[in-house]
Amino acid sequence: NTAMAAQMTDAHRRFLQVLMSHGIMEGSEARKLHRRCCEIHKVYYAHDKLDDFISTINSHLQPLFMQIRKGMSEGDGRAHYALVNLAETEITKMASDYTENELELFRKTMDLIILSENGFASSTDILNLTDQLKTKKMKKKEAEQVLKVFVEDKWLSERNGEYTLHTRCIIEMEQYILSNYQDVARKCNICHSLAIQSQVCESCGIGMHLPCVRKYFRAQTEPRCPQCNDFWSCDIPGTKQPIKKKK
Repeated sequence: NTAMAAQMTDAHRRFLQVLMSHGIMEGSEARKLHRRCCEIHKVYYAHDKLDDFISTINSHLQPLFMQIRKGMSEGDGRAHYALVNLAETEITKMASDYTENELELFRKTMDLIILSENGFASSTDILNLTDQLKTKKMKKKEAEQVLKVFVEDKWLSERNGEYTLHTRCIIEMEQYILSNYQDVARKCNICHSLAIQSQVCESCGIGMHLPCVRKYFRAQTEPRCPQCNDFWSCDIPGTKQPIKKKK
């Protein structure tokens, strides 16, 4: 680390502004934006220096308790960049946007997702929580709307009536989840970041993201757990067999 942090230029400022308006950005988008910002502001552009460019921004965000963090989409394994607020825990940040019973619904949904086998919770299970809310009961119709907003605001993502945590939520809440769900939250054995959608070894209990499973076993002649070397009993995503959902 250089004694003097690299200078912020207008290219850095523009990059930060655009990222702020998006909240999260896929890696290829961020690379395009990096190039565009450098070209617009006539700042030297090096195509392989995005992470350095971002760390310059981060050194200036430090006093503001903000940080651009890199994370991975659990669905396809692609890199994403998200702007994270380090000053307040994410749940308190959400508190300024949502009512107490909406927040409680989110927490309970998060419980379901994190405690589930595969990192998903069905809308039926989530909507059944509405009569258990302590803060204030919520009608199912109302709860459906709230879930829509959580998806729009990138806290949850939804596929065929199944909900999981959005990539942005995972990047933002990783520390919160690891400390509040110590017994159940796992880090991926391969990339060591939090794994919500994952496969778990039936013998030793380690977990791996699906994209990490795919990559790891691509090179193995037979799928054995990287930790205990037992046969990996889950279906490998990306191979011909469908993934069996564990009941």
